[in-house]
Amino acid sequence: MSPTPRQRPAHLSAEERAARGREARAAVRRADLGGYTPAKDRRDPVAILEEQGLARQQDLLPIRYGRMSASPFTFLRGSAAVMAADLAPWPTTGLRVQAIGDAHLSNFGVFATPERKLVFDVNDFDETLPGPWEWDVKRLVASVVVAAEDNGADRATAVAAARRTAAAYRLSMQGFAADTTLDVWYAHLDFEDWVRTRGRKSRQAVNERFLQKTRARTSAQVVGKLTEVVDGELRFKDQSPLVSPLRDLVPPDEEKVISDRLRRGFAAYRLSLAPERRHLLDEFRVVDVARKVVGVGSVGTRCLIALFRGRRDDDHLVLQFKEATTSVLEPFAGPSRYRQNGAQVVHGQRLVQVASDVFLGWTALVPEGQHYYWRQLKDMKGSIDLGWLDAKAFDRYLEGCAWCLARAHARSGDPIAIAAYLGAGTAFDKAMAAFGSAYADQTKTDWEALRAAIAGGRLEAVTGV
Repeated sequence: MSPTPRQRPAHLSAEERAARGREARAAVRRADLGGYTPAKDRRDPVAILEEQGLARQQDLLPIRYGRMSASPFTFLRGSAAVMAADLAPWPTTGLRVQAIGDAHLSNFGVFATPERKLVFDVNDFDETLPGPWEWDVKRLVASVVVAAEDNGADRATAVAAARRTAAAYRLSMQGFAADTTLDVWYAHLDFEDWVRTRGRKSRQAVNERFLQKTRARTSAQVVGKLTEVVDGELRFKDQSPLVSPLRDLVPPDEEKVISDRLRRGFAAYRLSLAPERRHLLDEFRVVDVARKVVGVGSVGTRCLIALFRGRRDDDHLVLQFKEATTSVLEPFAGPSRYRQNGAQVVHGQRLVQVASDVFLGWTALVPEGQHYYWRQLKDMKGSIDLGWLDAKAFDRYLEGCAWCLARAHARSGDPIAIAAYLGAGTAFDKAMAAFGSAYADQTKTDWEALRAAIAGGRLEAVTGV
């Protein structure tokens, strides 16, 4: 039974919603989700990367290619557009959620809620867009296989880890389907409790050090690392090419024009915040701006950081405003309801993330027409080095990622319908493991193509940056 235009899925009965999931299963078998072979007309993956690079800052592209060439996993991290094109030809269940769009293992991490609690959740939303829930799961399990093999696991061990990840997603979704709407909305993974109660005693000292380091990652730490005193005022240090003060990038005769544009962009960003958060932001004044290189796949998009001073000399805030481009899912999942790409990122993040940065907002720069979203550069944010995890810790990490992804999908989609599609058996788990293995092979082939393009001079790459 399909809902009428006036009858939203959330307003159907539980049985009607479950029937939607069973109908989807009849149309697209769970085993069918495990299939992957490259399309006969598959585009050259390097050409896709080159196409993305046309609108990016050209001087930074060699850093992007260098970072992506380091390993199959770093290639996967930067090739969300390639994978989106590979997923698009395959049938989907028709059950849509606010898809993350880039749900690989390194896009989960730790951050602080406004109440200063550390939680574990999805932490990258550059590609978020309404789309099929299974695309996110496929990207996650493919990243499990690739990351496990990068860390020295054999294929059988890596595929088994992908299967456990899919099972954790399925079981988590079944749990959310049984919860009330508010239970799903409030569900979160308390990171401190998680590592203290589930980690092995032999690793507790290491876990405590990680917690301490994460809590220390604040604007104050950023100021200590990235700034220096110039003429009595803090300014960003030149750490090119990774951090470049705007005053060194802009010719003197253009400085006023650029400053005016940034000022107007900041005013528009301010209006995207709730009134009480505008009041908080108004307690600070801008001191300096710099360009900063971030991530792997994001390198080359325009990303700047702004230093703000509060009421005292030791009172600082560092915000990042990062270019928001069209989601890689949009050509295949349909256009965004938002004309402003920054708004798409922000609203998508607010919908599925347990708690968002109080300074999260968006703006555009005129006349360039570039879209940006704003957030704190560091607010007790921490990412977990996958190579640092032993086998048991890696399994716990996978379980946490799967739970968070299921929770994101349950908040934005229909958990009862998705759970009914998944079923109680292991058919879905086996299918995802098969897909993860097949797409890991594709990733390695594409990674080798990138390395060949670099070696042959088609692309320029800078490594170690």
